Amino acid sequence: MPPPPAVSAVRGAVRRLLGSAEAAPFRGAPLVVACSGGADSLALAAAASHAARHAGVALRAVVVDHGLQVGSADVAARAAQQLTGLGAVAEVVTVQVDGPGGPEAAARRARYRVLREKRPPGSLVLLGHTLDDQAETVLLGLGRGSGARSISGMRPVDPPWARPFLGVRRETTEAACRELGLEPWRDPHNADARFTRVRLRTEVLPLMEDVLQGGVHEALARTAQQLREDADALDALAAAERRRVAAGDGLDALALKEIPAALRRRVVRAWLLDRGVPEVTDAHLRAADALVSDWRGQGGPRLPGDFVLSRAHGTLQVGGAGRKPPNG
Repeated sequence: MPPPPAVSAVRGAVRRLLGSAEAAPFRGAPLVVACSGGADSLALAAAASHAARHAGVALRAVVVDHGLQVGSADVAARAAQQLTGLGAVAEVVTVQVDGPGGPEAAARRARYRVLREKRPPGSLVLLGHTLDDQAETVLLGLGRGSGARSISGMRPVDPPWARPFLGVRRETTEAACRELGLEPWRDPHNADARFTRVRLRTEVLPLMEDVLQGGVHEALARTAQQLREDADALDALAAAERRRVAAGDGLDALALKEIPAALRRRVVRAWLLDRGVPEVTDAHLRAADALVSDWRGQGGPRLPGDFVLSRAHGTLQVGGAGRKPPNG
């Protein structure tokens, strides 16, 4: 007897990702599933369990208890119990959530740190992000003006992370849980309008679906895929140009000026990150670009991490810890 429709859909999504060229280097290694106990991650664990049995590999599941809500330990224990029933070796890890950026960002950092630590060498960590999450990510990036990379959303495979459900709607994961008799936890934060994503999910996207007569989630996800392909092609071209304009530890400003702006800024961004600058915004890039395209002897911008960019003797240079190279 064939599986119910939603179960078939989530299994097919996992099978396609694990059979992709991007996942090929990880075949034969144990699979790891990150599980919160919600519908997305439970459906993912069930589909991964089916795939692991057919591939003859072990399945591990990690439940991270952030301790941010009353009863979180019980939620984590219940998730681990259901994961064990699915055939996974389940582990609950309690973390301390602190640091900059608010509790949501701090929880994300703590969660990804644990998943990296618990991941066996050579394994992929499967995450339950859905097409709905992808649409929200694209819309957030668009609203913040964060550039094409932000609007291109999440990658299906971004080692060690893998997201089989980026083409699967949230309603399908919920249906799969019902068909399998799983009992997902419903996070009250997902209905808390203090969070920007919640308002996008419950107010903005439904309005867009109504005004544009449907298909908005899928359209945003397609946009993300198209932009990823474009950005990957530009990044490959920029890498080749960077090798051509390299001048020791710096970049040849005259050679850079000959490159189209879209490629030039990618070259500069990659170079700055490799030189240790922790963050490069669009404003930083445009100030850096002025040293190439509008050079009038001016000084360069200060960058995060106490770095300073300058142009000296026709070469872009970056100095750290306040040590600024002479202009020239």
